[in-house]
Amino acid sequence: MTDEAASWLTGITCLTAAGVSLVVGVLANRYGRKMVGCLMGLPLCGCWLVTIFATEQWHLFVARFFSGVSGGMALFLVPLYVSEIAADGIRGMLGSLMVFLLNGGILLGYILGALVSYRLFSIVALLFPLFYVAFFLFVPETPVYLVRRNRLGDAARSLTWLRDGYKPTVEREMSRLQAEAKEQNVSGRSIGLSDLFRDRATIKGLIITLGLFGGQQFGGIFLMISYTETIFKMSGSSLPPNSSSIIVGLIQVFGSCMSTTLMERAGRRPLLLTSCFGMGFCHYVLGAFCYLQTLGYDVSRFSWISIVALSIFMVAYGLGIGPGPYVVSSEILSRDISNLVITIAMCFVWSVAFVVVKLFPTVTHLIGVHGCFFLLGSFCASTFVFVFVLIPETKGQPRQLILDRLNGILDTTDKGRYVSSSNISGKTVPLSELV
Repeated sequence: MTDEAASWLTGITCLTAAGVSLVVGVLANRYGRKMVGCLMGLPLCGCWLVTIFATEQWHLFVARFFSGVSGGMALFLVPLYVSEIAADGIRGMLGSLMVFLLNGGILLGYILGALVSYRLFSIVALLFPLFYVAFFLFVPETPVYLVRRNRLGDAARSLTWLRDGYKPTVEREMSRLQAEAKEQNVSGRSIGLSDLFRDRATIKGLIITLGLFGGQQFGGIFLMISYTETIFKMSGSSLPPNSSSIIVGLIQVFGSCMSTTLMERAGRRPLLLTSCFGMGFCHYVLGAFCYLQTLGYDVSRFSWISIVALSIFMVAYGLGIGPGPYVVSSEILSRDISNLVITIAMCFVWSVAFVVVKLFPTVTHLIGVHGCFFLLGSFCASTFVFVFVLIPETKGQPRQLILDRLNGILDTTDKGRYVSSSNISGKTVPLSELV
């Protein structure tokens, strides 16, 4: 397979996912989160079935098309589902758990790829979406969707299961969800593109969501993974490619594991700022290292720096900018507009990923590897400034409080307006603690 064909393997996945992102929100609203969630695993089953029996190059392109369908559905639906079932106090942990599991799956793929044959790898991989579909049949539909469909009994049962059966908490959240649904129904019209600019909170939410996902994609994770083997060689390491990939996978899992632990303790802003700073610093270090090599300097004594920089980068990415955009975007958007904004954001993410995949070889040829590192470091610095200036802390706060702050208003007279579900034991968090 040529380099051009290999780049299209990833490119097809990105393009397919970008297209799917435009319709999955409509399907989720019409048929429910649970139904679409079950369907999400079927294209992935098709991907691995085609891969198992593939005998021609075009078979692999078909397989990657199927993987793009599932990928586009997953990055939209999982954050949406989590945001609609999670209590306020564990939103961040559950949101970052998606990236942790994604990195865990990548690591498992690296390990299996080093141990078993190509066909056996595909057979084992097929078992995971089959298990997922069977498991997802037993999870509840989200209370938000059920209330919007006026299935109040089902919504109460779902919320009772999700909140461990504590009746006062269920009653408060049911009242809040019904009020939100009633307010949306009173308007009597569907959400359109013009609603993206209806108030300050929505405009800020759109800017923050696109900015965070843009910073994530331009942070250089693709470059670092692509150049893992090269960086290990620069360090003088004799490790084979499979071993170096496994090491990087372990580092990614470690970083995302830290994120699931710290997201609800340290908060969103500190993790995002630390992540951007760490990634940018590592890019500049690697850029300087490669530039000195280009100039002919002997840097063999300091070759270990490249592995240290790569390791710190992976931890920093998993700590903040990897899971952070999914967590924050699920918290700063009102429920009626979130589907539209996330649809735009996911289409944007996959489109940027496609551009990076296709243009990366050209940019490397024009400005060199060191130039790419310096450029990506500048992107990380820009994202750092963006987070510092625009992104509020949302840890453990009710959605309505976050939206009011984005709008520049705060109703301190209505204590029932800011009901937090962070404590599922039923204790209401006082307004003074929230503001």
